[in-house]
Amino acid sequence: MKAVKGKIFFGGVHVRDEKQLACDKPTEVLPSPSQIAVCTHQSLGKPATVCVEKGQKVKEGQLIASADGVISSNVFASISGEVKDIVEMPAASGVKETYVIIAADGSADKQYMPPLAENADAQAIVARIKDAGIVGLGGAGFPTAVKVTPKVKVDTLILNGAECEPYLTCDHRLMIEHTDEIVRGARYIARVLGDVQIVIGIEGNKPDCIAAFEKYDDVKVVKLAKHYPVGSEKHLIYAVSGRKVGIGKLPADVGTIVQNVGTAFAVCQAVELGKPLYERCLTVSGRAVKEPKNLWVKVGTSIKDIVDYCGGEACEPKKVITGGPMTGVALANYDSYVNKTTGGVILMTEKEADTMRPTACLNCGKCADVCPMHLMPMQTAFYSAAGDFKTAAKLGNTMCCIECGACEYICPAKRPLIQAIRKTKAAVRAGKA
Repeated sequence: MKAVKGKIFFGGVHVRDEKQLACDKPTEVLPSPSQIAVCTHQSLGKPATVCVEKGQKVKEGQLIASADGVISSNVFASISGEVKDIVEMPAASGVKETYVIIAADGSADKQYMPPLAENADAQAIVARIKDAGIVGLGGAGFPTAVKVTPKVKVDTLILNGAECEPYLTCDHRLMIEHTDEIVRGARYIARVLGDVQIVIGIEGNKPDCIAAFEKYDDVKVVKLAKHYPVGSEKHLIYAVSGRKVGIGKLPADVGTIVQNVGTAFAVCQAVELGKPLYERCLTVSGRAVKEPKNLWVKVGTSIKDIVDYCGGEACEPKKVITGGPMTGVALANYDSYVNKTTGGVILMTEKEADTMRPTACLNCGKCADVCPMHLMPMQTAFYSAAGDFKTAAKLGNTMCCIECGACEYICPAKRPLIQAIRKTKAAVRAGKA
């Protein structure tokens, strides 16, 4: 189906995408590590509950932590081996989480679920998505089984192929190398949702991906303007359908469900192979790494193992980020581990990281001009710095912020706006505002 042009939303920024570093690198499989550390908090919501013991033998794909409630997800061993320990360790965010440490035994024993029948009904597909621990792989990590069972009827399934974050190209490679599996996964999700149209939104800087999906008669392809953050759920919905998701509303309220292309691929594997979600494709990039690559990596793999496989550091990085540079988390060291939602590892030089020290606010208003949510980031920053989180949240409407980073990117004074926003949100959730 010939691609059509998407709509342009208010705000946003035009970032240097830097995708040329890795977009032409076919995905490679990172060799299984000798040891992994699997976090039990692999999705939005509550951490999973550990269901293995120290000293226990486990197989690749075996359940090691079961979902605790509806908004949670099953967690699996990504290698075959022995559970060496179950410990509390700081995650990339600095928050202490529970990790299951597994030492490889050198075998390739796998434990998958039986494949579903070709004509499996909606109920069986939803159960399989839940059992396989599939979550949104675009970064948010919302449990997919919950998302594909909205309380209201929807008419459109939107696949997110925008990949608007700079440097990241893993979705690009996935769309090129596994086009048919993504489409089949989307069809399984569509079977759950009922009579829906399948639409995929892809940024115009990926013409090869657009051409790949134009071959399918049941998939409408929308060519998106290169406009960050077009991959944000609400802005993607507007760009491909013209529908606006209001404050406090969900995509289903305007008849849509959004799934990342990686999630659709995972659904296909779970349904057809019985494979749980315990590995993912991610991008290693930045000018401080010797060999940028796109890799299939097992959940629980250390960032150090990944960097070493890519030839190590080309120079001392000024900043190492998991995820993308706009929304990712800067690491203090390489003692961090891949989660289901880890889309990238970026090693940035001093020039790339832009380490200019912040100065006083210039009152230029640029942060408000580019905010795609029509917010006032400078108000949040001003009042949160004074410790008045109640006023910060009220005047900045901070709880509606999607933390895309456009405000901080455009700020000529290099103010730490996202830090102020996250601090204010934390204060509100803790009942201090």
